[in-house]
Amino acid sequence: MSDYSNYERLITDRPADGVLRVTMHNPNNPMNTADSKLHRELAYIWNDIDHDESVGAVILRGQDKVYSAGGDFELVQQLMDSNEDRLRGWKEARDIVYNVINCGKPTIAAMSGPAVGAGLAAAMCCDITIATKTARIVDGHTRLGVAAGDHAVIVWPLLCGMAKAKYYLLTCDALSGEEAERIGLISLCCEDDELEAKSMEVATKIANGARTAMSHTKYALNNWLRMMGPSFDASLALEFMAFTGDEVPEGLASFAERRAPNFPKKTVV
Repeated sequence: MSDYSNYERLITDRPADGVLRVTMHNPNNPMNTADSKLHRELAYIWNDIDHDESVGAVILRGQDKVYSAGGDFELVQQLMDSNEDRLRGWKEARDIVYNVINCGKPTIAAMSGPAVGAGLAAAMCCDITIATKTARIVDGHTRLGVAAGDHAVIVWPLLCGMAKAKYYLLTCDALSGEEAERIGLISLCCEDDELEAKSMEVATKIANGARTAMSHTKYALNNWLRMMGPSFDASLALEFMAFTGDEVPEGLASFAERRAPNFPKKTVV
């Protein structure tokens, strides 16, 4: 059994035999934004889970019915100002995606409220995704002024098709859980007060099943995602390169000032 006591932003408990529940919790922000510590922990907890023989299924959720509202402004500023932080952030963003995909334990994401940023990346790479009907799923990268690089290119076209993927990644329009299920982006949606029970139902069913067979099925299916690795790597490199450009300062300022961005009217290719 792995020891998860060193994690500060990820709270773990075991609500049923074989089920590990991981709860994202940023005590400094009620919307569970991903600060640098949460970002780092979200990248590497999957290695510990993978080696935990007591775990048959994992639930990833947010604290107090709020999944995660994306990266906090301080983290974005660090990525803009420091090459060391930028390289560290790039590696962590890469490892969030690949470590969830490569974790041998079946993973279930339970999303309510806003689902954005690194938390959304981890969720969408999970094997089963459940959201409340009123959840707000947003990939807001281009609204910030960076390429959609932290997970979407590797998985959205496979889940909902290229036409829908391009529409939502270019416009940054929000999807409700109901709409996300309709287009195939997530596995299931449910009423707000049913999310915990539904995620536990699915996790318990999987944890009580043939664990090796399920792990091997996951491994084989995820080769579809691994084949998209070069496309994901390119998108992630382009995303982090953009933190040195002139669009992100305007994107960040517009978020902080709660207004529409006024990006430079030029394309650098």
